[in-house]
Amino acid sequence: MKTIDGIDFKGKRAIMRVDFNVPLNREFQITDDSRMRAAIPSIKKILEDGGAVIVMSHLGRPKEGPEDKYSLRHLRDHLSKLLGIDVRFADDCIGDLTHQKALNLKPGEVLLLENLRFYREETKGDEAFAQKLAQLADVYVNDAFGTAHRAHASTTIIAKFFPRNKAFGYLMANELSSIDKVIRDVKRPYTAIIGGAKVSTKIQILENLLDKVDDLIIGGGMMFTFIKARGGSIGGSLVEDDFLEKAGEIIEKAKAKGVKLHIPTDAIIADTFANDVNTREVKADAIPEGWLGLDIGPGSREAFSKVIEQSKTVLWNGPMGVFEMENFAKGTKVVAEALVKATKNGAFTLIGGGDSVAAINQLGLAEQVSYVSTGGGALLEYMEGKVLPGVQAINE
Repeated sequence: MKTIDGIDFKGKRAIMRVDFNVPLNREFQITDDSRMRAAIPSIKKILEDGGAVIVMSHLGRPKEGPEDKYSLRHLRDHLSKLLGIDVRFADDCIGDLTHQKALNLKPGEVLLLENLRFYREETKGDEAFAQKLAQLADVYVNDAFGTAHRAHASTTIIAKFFPRNKAFGYLMANELSSIDKVIRDVKRPYTAIIGGAKVSTKIQILENLLDKVDDLIIGGGMMFTFIKARGGSIGGSLVEDDFLEKAGEIIEKAKAKGVKLHIPTDAIIADTFANDVNTREVKADAIPEGWLGLDIGPGSREAFSKVIEQSKTVLWNGPMGVFEMENFAKGTKVVAEALVKATKNGAFTLIGGGDSVAAINQLGLAEQVSYVSTGGGALLEYMEGKVLPGVQAINE
């Protein structure tokens, strides 16, 4: 793996793709800086070598060119604080003035570029746009695992202009080696916990995992598609009727491959999709009309915890219920606590996917599991066996 440890950055300018797509509140304050903190070790390594860093990222999904709410200038002060230096800012990510600012960078200095996605050329993977970015630096570093599955100008195309001077940052290297521990270098028993709202977004990873895991735990809104596929009554719970047949196939494949499939046996239901409403505990396959399931029940929480705590490798992607609402967060919390216990017992535990990461951070347990991935879509595609363009571009 080509990492920044193999490069001496003294006197060089490195252009680094990071994933600073962080959440901001109405006052443009960062509400979760974990993605920014994850990139700091790579930036510091280059600065300590005597190099300069040009940082580039996207933020949000601007549609019509520049929009102030998506400007990376909102991140400048916090990045300065994290690095302990005054970070410079360019009002553009290409152009003569930006080029001049990059050329004038001295060793130990950092320049933050404006949002890449203010240009449509970024997401189109435009070669001329990538070349303009490449002209700002001597070395290309990709430390943005969260966007590695996109063949964008700054994540993939730019690498061709640095045939010998390109490398993964520490975050990318850690992501890839950690995910390999739940794909190739697996210790058994291996348990995967897959939750979230929809089966449709998780089909490929579910099918891929059936060839790898010993236990597969299903939770979140997607559990009701499985329960209905088995003939259960789910009331007004979230369901994808188009995927009932596919859910049935996964149930049969799990049996054929000897994988223990754990589908919740009980649920916490509500009469409305809100926090402070009437709730009941019922069997997950006997939900009355007019009620909807919003979390797994106590029996399922206990059963899932036992499986997780006895595992030696655990992957968690997707919450067990509507964890954003306090009354339906218990299933997700119990699973997170079981992961912590498994880690203490010597298991390798990997958490990936936006909602799972948000949950583990919200619970303050991120430091007590083996690895928390910054990649949502990238993690899923890598685990599905797909080649990630951002990874391939460095390895070529």
